[in-house]
Amino acid sequence: MIHIHKPSFIDNIRLASIIFISSVLLFPSCGTKREEKKRKPNIIYILADDLGYGDLSIYGQQKFVTPHIDKLAMEGVRFTRHYAGTTVCAPSRSSLMTGQHTGHTPIRGNMGWQQEGQYPLPDSAFTVAEMLKGAGYVTGGFGKWGLGFVDTEGSPGNQGFDEFFGYNCQGLAHNYYPEYLWHNDEKVILEGNAGEGRGVYAPELIQEKALEFMERNKDTTFFLYYPSVIPHAELFAPEEYMEKFRGKFLPEKPYRGVDEGERFKKGGYGSQPEPHAAFAAMVTYLDDQVGELMARLKELGLDNNTIVIFTSDNGPHKEGGADPDYFDSNGILRGYKRDLYEGGIRVPMIVRWPGVAKQGVVTDHISAFWDVMPTFADIAGIAPPNGIDGISFVPLLMGNDQPQHDYLYWEFHERGGRRALRQGDWKIVQYDVDKDPQGAFELYNLKNDPSEEHDLAAENPEKVKEMHQLMNEAHTPNEVFPFKGKL
Repeated sequence: MIHIHKPSFIDNIRLASIIFISSVLLFPSCGTKREEKKRKPNIIYILADDLGYGDLSIYGQQKFVTPHIDKLAMEGVRFTRHYAGTTVCAPSRSSLMTGQHTGHTPIRGNMGWQQEGQYPLPDSAFTVAEMLKGAGYVTGGFGKWGLGFVDTEGSPGNQGFDEFFGYNCQGLAHNYYPEYLWHNDEKVILEGNAGEGRGVYAPELIQEKALEFMERNKDTTFFLYYPSVIPHAELFAPEEYMEKFRGKFLPEKPYRGVDEGERFKKGGYGSQPEPHAAFAAMVTYLDDQVGELMARLKELGLDNNTIVIFTSDNGPHKEGGADPDYFDSNGILRGYKRDLYEGGIRVPMIVRWPGVAKQGVVTDHISAFWDVMPTFADIAGIAPPNGIDGISFVPLLMGNDQPQHDYLYWEFHERGGRRALRQGDWKIVQYDVDKDPQGAFELYNLKNDPSEEHDLAAENPEKVKEMHQLMNEAHTPNEVFPFKGKL
């Protein structure tokens, strides 16, 4: 006879306790883990303004250090052959936003727009922000826009951003103590900066708003686009930062700028008696802002589920008293902002992605701004839009086989028109395109000659012909930003 034991009330309690304890031991915080796993990673994209390839100590800067940005590199992947959209602000950012190189992207120059702002992105443009917003991201932009005034179809709000705070016009972003900034389509008057006042250092206020955006959206998934205005244009930094470097970079070369009159705080660069100290102070300030941002991510418990990218919009400038030769801002690279030589377009890029990208990796993968859109699509788990030129570099970050570009292409519609194309180690450069669309060409082998000192065009006519043809195929006509002659 089989005896069937009927569990008592005490037995049931013991059994339930065992099951509960076992589940805690085997599956701690199970619901929370599932929730975290389902949540897409936050994305923070920090874009410095006119920061040269050699302006970070991790990239070779010797006169001052950038420890917070260096730490990003040590905790992530550092790119040594990453390129901006082009060599000046608006078209470079257009390339970033649309995933298209400057032979295809709508905005190809720094053309002004009526009373304020730049020529607007058209409604037909589809931006990174629109793409991520459609994927469920809350989108915020903090810093400098430059792709359409607040009442145009190119405004941040019409191009996918839920919130924008900062400078709409890149011309007014030359000034660090502006009379006003923009919060979406609302003008925010900075009373402490009226007249000659220097009550509010704009980068400090923009940083506060960016940190507030992170705080408000810590329980959702966000895209934070942070186009800083540092270190472009007038060389101004808070006094506590100037004190760190005053007298350390002698001899100084005092700069006499605009301190009164029509262009005062309207795009004219203010005077600076200590431009060397000011430049080092500004980059140090930017580095500290990155450090503060990373610290806040950790405080909010977001640092392990946030991808942080740091880069620059083009090479270093020689305006407002800036002295890139003194700081070796280009390293070994030739050229500056507005050049299509390497110094004008090759920029630092660092990607930190905890748990995915290995730490301390240095890569020579050839990439460009138009790769950012498909990369973000991969991160968000969606398909990239059609009609873009970029290739996602997520495979590289994950340690997998990385597809390569057939070539990279750039246009610049100022100073007589300029074009450049890189194909493998070969690079062709053409200046004065408006004057002579069919020549003259310069050809360099970047593997053997990274400083572009030896023009090999005369020795390689067939290679010049091949790459010239690729340049013509990469260019689509643009009525707003045309080259004058037939290509």
